Amino acid sequence: MTVQRNPWPALGALLVGFSLISLDMSVVAVANPAIMEGLKAGVSEVIWVTSAYLLTYAAPLLFTGRLGDRFGPKNVYLVGLVVFTLASLWCGVAGSIDTLIAARAVQGFGAALMTPQTMAVVTKIFPADKRGAAMGAWGGSVGVSLLLGPVVGGLLVDSVGWEWIFLINVPIGVVAFVLAWRMVPTLGTENHKFDVVGIVLSCGGMFLLVYALQEGNDEDWSGTIWLMIAGGLAVLALFVVTQALNKGEPLLLLSLFKDRNFSLANVGIAAMGAAVTAMTVPSYFFLQGVRGLSSMESALLFAPLAILTGVCAPFIGKLSDKTHPRTFTTIGFVLFAVTIVGYSQLMKPDSQLWMFSVTAAFTGVANAMVWGPLGAIATRNLPVQQSGAGSGVYNTNRQMGAVLGSAAVGALFADRIEAHLPGISGKGGKFEGSTTAIPSAFHEPYSKALSETGLLPAAFLLVGAVVCAMFLRFPPQEPQPETENTVLQKAEDAG
Repeated sequence: MTVQRNPWPALGALLVGFSLISLDMSVVAVANPAIMEGLKAGVSEVIWVTSAYLLTYAAPLLFTGRLGDRFGPKNVYLVGLVVFTLASLWCGVAGSIDTLIAARAVQGFGAALMTPQTMAVVTKIFPADKRGAAMGAWGGSVGVSLLLGPVVGGLLVDSVGWEWIFLINVPIGVVAFVLAWRMVPTLGTENHKFDVVGIVLSCGGMFLLVYALQEGNDEDWSGTIWLMIAGGLAVLALFVVTQALNKGEPLLLLSLFKDRNFSLANVGIAAMGAAVTAMTVPSYFFLQGVRGLSSMESALLFAPLAILTGVCAPFIGKLSDKTHPRTFTTIGFVLFAVTIVGYSQLMKPDSQLWMFSVTAAFTGVANAMVWGPLGAIATRNLPVQQSGAGSGVYNTNRQMGAVLGSAAVGALFADRIEAHLPGISGKGGKFEGSTTAIPSAFHEPYSKALSETGLLPAAFLLVGAVVCAMFLRFPPQEPQPETENTVLQKAEDAG
């Protein structure tokens, strides 16, 4: 087994590739108009450029997490990175919208292979009582990447074309592969058996549920959509029953949820995923539609959010190792909710734009208090041999939260538009005309609709605050089998 003197280079190598995954979740939104024009596509078709990625990313996460336990997280991560990078190249050279959608689906599956492995490696190479700073860096990279996506996308689309939001992944992916190959240790594997029935049911149920939530608003929440939601929930319920009855090796280890902190952290990360996704929609619509900013300009107003998240996350993560689990997470959720109210109050035609950046700075600190500490709490008591399974569950809930937040904010936006501007919304509540050029006569009611919509993330965040307040203090650390790193460190200290 490879001995890694310092686990931080390994984590840094993983985060190079992992950041691409989160970046690609948000970067496409800015490029959608250019993609529509370049590939002669309609609105419904270009929406699937994002939907296909999210579907194939979210649905198989439980399964791909177990793959890391069976074949080694490094190996599965590298395979996923190759799939993701090659699919990015395919996206960049796609000559039709159908080809681009297919490439994005493959890209999403590559992301699903990679994501659980990053968390599993952290669990295995960092001791439990030193994991906070590492999870701070891990969680901070998620938050920063999601928020940098619109900035990077706007810059590339304006300068070299929409194709480069995908093509730029290729050289970065090659560098990430070399770094991970050289720096990430080859960790032990477990001789897991694969629960085929569990895989089929979990992937099928997740697909139905994610698809319905994503498409619900566009289909006016028709009977078919509600049947798909009910079907997805039913299939997932059947999946849980089969897992409980499985006397062999189930795909979902229900025993993981006996750890109260793990269970609560999964609710918390779902709330965080929903809030971050829902926050961006009304903010960007207001800044572009009412205030007339470009995609790049509106994204730059939120730059302090990404910067403060990245700067503070490792520092706060390290401090969180020495405090009660609920301290930083609860404060972070509450502070984030307060800033959401602040954004809502700023959504007025005559508000001071610089106040968005000030509020964003506080949001960045709040994000840093949540992402890393929450991940450290979730993995603190995970058995090392089940780190992949636990990571798969955690990241599945993060993605499901993001999809739920996107669907909920879209539905609420449509409702508020209809309430304040009756008769001008099209199918699914879409404003007729460009959302970046709202007529001045409509600025006041349009802003009011967005302001009310913008309060939705606060509801998700308050749920997160409540569950974090219920975290239990970590028990005294019991002697554990030494990792490669702690064995070497003790030998060096003794010498």
